[in-house]
Amino acid sequence: MEKWFYVMMIKKGKSYNKVTKAVITRHVENLKKLDADGKIELCGPFKGYPGVAGMVVFKTQSYEEAEALCRQEPLVLEGYATYTLAALQAADKSNNYLL
Repeated sequence: MEKWFYVMMIKKGKSYNKVTKAVITRHVENLKKLDADGKIELCGPFKGYPGVAGMVVFKTQSYEEAEALCRQEPLVLEGYATYTLAALQAADKSNNYLL
C-alpha cells in the first residue's frame, strides 16, 4: 500500500519580521488542534535555512485536504508567510524502500 505525506514548507513573507507573540500563539494553537485531530506527522522550525520558517508534515487523505489546512495556517492566513506543498511518498521497510 502506498503511503503519502504532504509537506508544507512555510516561507517567510515580507512582513514576517512583524510576527508577534499573539500570532505565534495562534499558530501553535492551530498545530495543537491538527495534532489532536491526527493530521500531523511532524512539524517544527528551521534554523539556518534563510527564508524558510519551518515545515509541517501532514497525514491527510489527500493533497487537497492538506492544501486546505495550509490555507488555514494563521501565519499564511494573516499574511506573514507563504507556503509550498509537496507530496512525499514514504519509503520504509514496509515497502522495501520503494525498490
